[in-house]
Amino acid sequence: MIETVVSVDLMVEEELKVKKNRLAPDFPNGNEKRICIVSGLYGDELQGQYICYEVIRRIKSNYDKLKGIVDVYPSVNVMGLDSRTREIPGSGMDMNTLFPGSKSGALGEYTASCIFGDICGADVCIDLHASNVYIHEVPQVRMNDDCVDKVMPFAKHMNVDMVWIHPSTSVQNGSLAYSLNNAGVASMVIESGVAFRIQKQYCEQIVDGLFSLMKYMGIWDGDAVDAKEGIVTDDSRISYINAESSGIFIPDVSVYDTVTKGTQIGTIVNVLTGSVEEVVCANNDGMICSLRDYPVIEEGSLLARIVGDINHE
Repeated sequence: MIETVVSVDLMVEEELKVKKNRLAPDFPNGNEKRICIVSGLYGDELQGQYICYEVIRRIKSNYDKLKGIVDVYPSVNVMGLDSRTREIPGSGMDMNTLFPGSKSGALGEYTASCIFGDICGADVCIDLHASNVYIHEVPQVRMNDDCVDKVMPFAKHMNVDMVWIHPSTSVQNGSLAYSLNNAGVASMVIESGVAFRIQKQYCEQIVDGLFSLMKYMGIWDGDAVDAKEGIVTDDSRISYINAESSGIFIPDVSVYDTVTKGTQIGTIVNVLTGSVEEVVCANNDGMICSLRDYPVIEEGSLLARIVGDINHE
């Protein structure tokens, strides 16, 4: 059932509407578990659009297997998606800094408040993201270190390649996941791919994970994959490789490649002189989990991340 979560009158007889699709059993017993799937907080991140579509499609094709409530919010920053901008157009505000929002606030705060209030009371919320336009990320869960005990049992079913635990002090207090965890809703962020792209393979991997999670929660009684056991890591095991010069970055590796310290991962070239400005080498052993996708770089630009000690936990 399609429901309107937020409705705001705009100028020139326009209206902002944020909608969700609630999928629920035909004969509920009142004790159903509830999962929320959120996408589109940033208008340039499109992976979640396909994921939401595919989740809904799979449920509708075997609706009798649905035993709980699935709320799908495909486009929460509607104007950002329409204008292909990361932030809320006009105000330039980052929507993922506005939660839990305020009913008496400006457009962004009001919208955030309505979305937050609608999600509250759910058992789990999955906040779907892609990376930005610069960096390609392998599919991963990100969570705060102060909610690991609550969130990790669910994260293990997400079928991702990596679970990255961040210090809570480094996470924005106004993010959706942070605010929901504080409100008692187990919440995690999913990152994958790059902005402005839909990488179908990653999306289907995450969709498989969502059905694995829903089966674990008792929401889904149909087929589900056995989720892969991803690398569990924290900041201490992530190595950053930054450019020491400017130019065009030409990678020699791909995400998922295993490298050793000193392995050449790419070069930075000067297109005017035809010279190599820098040979970029791995600074640690491990797997390439992030890699520069946009080739134009300046000194200090992030080129890659390596996750070390890649034995699965």
